[in-house]
Amino acid sequence: MTFVLVRKILRDLRLGLFVTLTLVFLFQMLWARVTARIVGHLIQQFGQLGFGIDQLKKIAFEGEGRVIETLIGGEGVSIDRATDMMSVALVHPMTQLILCIWAVGRASGAIAGEIDRGTMELLLSQPIRRTQVILAHFLVDCVAIPLICVLMWSGIWFGTWLLGFQSAANPKLFVDPYRFLLAMPSVAGLLFAVGGLTMWVSAAGRSRTRVLGFAVLVILLQFLINVIGQMWPPMEAWRPWTIFRWYQPQAIVLNGSGLSNRETYLSWGILFGIGLLGWTLATLRFRRRDLPAPL
Repeated sequence: MTFVLVRKILRDLRLGLFVTLTLVFLFQMLWARVTARIVGHLIQQFGQLGFGIDQLKKIAFEGEGRVIETLIGGEGVSIDRATDMMSVALVHPMTQLILCIWAVGRASGAIAGEIDRGTMELLLSQPIRRTQVILAHFLVDCVAIPLICVLMWSGIWFGTWLLGFQSAANPKLFVDPYRFLLAMPSVAGLLFAVGGLTMWVSAAGRSRTRVLGFAVLVILLQFLINVIGQMWPPMEAWRPWTIFRWYQPQAIVLNGSGLSNRETYLSWGILFGIGLLGWTLATLRFRRRDLPAPL
């Protein structure tokens, strides 16, 4: 019965999943084009005019420009290297927005959405336990999250291939897309963490709109705290309490240390630990709660 429910949920989610897969794939390819424009053309043109990289960074990232520098990964990103610029796509606000919209939207409708529509009682009238309902949604995430990661990496591979980065002789223009594979567990961890916490809220709620609004507010606040904390020292102490502090795919790609870096394991462990905690609390809450009568 659990796998029947999994197939049913996947059918219901097929349009949203298709849109998400398409967006993450196309955005990575689009960013490859942006990278080619910046690294392959604009940087060279400014160089011919006598502007060095340090001068450009000072002009672009001074004052309010620090916000842009923070959003693209901080001072460690070299805007004249294609690999560094391609890594920006992993932490770009648009990428994080797409990922969070999928995770929050899917999880908010999993339990609270069914209750809101009045279909949860019908579902539980079948020979299925509440824990099986949670398990089915967990298995759906186990299918959807790897698919999203695969399409994201495929967008990076095709984008860098089409624009010639993979065969570039110039080290600054060369991009090895296989380095980005090490960053995919971070992407999966972010999806799992956001989805798990939202599932917990969904298991306790009865209105998808309220669950969605609350989850979006919490995720947005965490994102802002993480960004502001990188620019304003008094807020730095709050960053470890946000999910986005531990979303570090760009650092994994640029450091090149891969699986030998303890920080990598720590960030993965925290993201997946948060997600697992959310799923556990969702299971406990849903098993014990009373279902309200449909309105």
